[in-house]
Amino acid sequence: MSYSSKVNEKLGKFGASIFSRVRINTNSGESIEGIILPRPDIGDADVLLLKHENGYNVGIHIDEIKDIEVKEIYNPPTRIEGIPKPTGEGPRSVLVATGGTIMSKVDYVTGAVYPSFSLEELYDMYPELRNIASIELLNLFSIFSEDMNPTRWSEMGDAIYKAIQSGAEGVVVLHGTDTMHYSAAAMAFAFPSSSAPIVFTGSQRSSDRPSSDSFENMYAAVLASIKAPFAESIIAMHSTSSDGEVALHRGVRARKMHSSRRDAFLSINSSPLGLINIDKKEIKVLASSFKARGEVRYEAGFDDMVALVKYYPGMKGEVIDYLVDKGYHGIVVEGTGFGHVSESVRDSIGRAIDMKIPVVITTQTIYGRVNLNVYRRGVELSKLGVIPGGDMHPETAYAKLSWVLHKTKDMGEVRKLMISPLAFELSNRTELFNYCKGVS
Repeated sequence: MSYSSKVNEKLGKFGASIFSRVRINTNSGESIEGIILPRPDIGDADVLLLKHENGYNVGIHIDEIKDIEVKEIYNPPTRIEGIPKPTGEGPRSVLVATGGTIMSKVDYVTGAVYPSFSLEELYDMYPELRNIASIELLNLFSIFSEDMNPTRWSEMGDAIYKAIQSGAEGVVVLHGTDTMHYSAAAMAFAFPSSSAPIVFTGSQRSSDRPSSDSFENMYAAVLASIKAPFAESIIAMHSTSSDGEVALHRGVRARKMHSSRRDAFLSINSSPLGLINIDKKEIKVLASSFKARGEVRYEAGFDDMVALVKYYPGMKGEVIDYLVDKGYHGIVVEGTGFGHVSESVRDSIGRAIDMKIPVVITTQTIYGRVNLNVYRRGVELSKLGVIPGGDMHPETAYAKLSWVLHKTKDMGEVRKLMISPLAFELSNRTELFNYCKGVS
């Protein structure tokens, strides 16, 4: 969409254009400095949109503009088939779009959020990204994250692998936040080693909202993708509800712990991998050990016949029986406390294992770890052959079992891989960091 002729005439009068860095002086005596953005699909054509230095978008009606001081002229990148060539200076980072709130707008007729921004539009909204990296864009999906599945994980992994193989120093995956930790965990297992970080990011608030967290999350994700010393699958999201700092969580440890807060993601049973100071463009590494950049190794594939079941009081064993009879290849159970279920469910789990269907037990407390040696029910489950999930949270155990079962259906091999730490998803000693929101 184009601005009105009045806007274009005034921009031309002062030698300004889209992406110019300008200072606008208004009739009321205010001065606002920022970058001129393209006009969005909706809104008044007489309102000029400016990206303010604080990251917020400001709309100024053309009749309120007294004059424009041009600070810097920027020429928009050339596009080929809708996707720009790598633009900007510095190391190359590939942005892979899958959809989610970060690529959504509010429909002001219904009040609902829906996927609407193209990756190109989103990229144009944040020209600052060009100052830190040479960016290449790849539109993979345009879906809400609840529609993500193991088949799409495989497609995602293929796209990431091609990007890394082509020489990218980092990959950023734009993803809906609701299931981002599932996907980030899945990629951690699919890439046992990598020459480039795989950084997932998104936003809790749609990118057209003034309070959106999308800019800082994207900026930090790109920064981490090219500057981080570690080459793991990670999540970059706000560390607090305020701007200024973004946490880098391991994909296998991260979990969305709040439905709406900007700092919804926490590292479970572990400290974050690092923190990014937005103003200083600095990465502070918190982890004592990590996977460094090395040779990329990609082990593709996920089994889509794996179930994740939450145990609840009164649950019947027939829930497990149903999955067995439907031909599921593996089951992850969220047990209570140390990893317990009722007598009825225990017996159905035993039947599943007898039929060569691996069952992994995790704890629905999220924090802490499974211990099948404390109470009788745990000992009974252990004797049946249940695989203890250690201190993995359930979603990571689900992603891992899906990846493992694509590699092998041998019960012994499945157990061996599930209890082996492959991507820092398991530890011998559980940390208390972030239990009660950051209190050690």
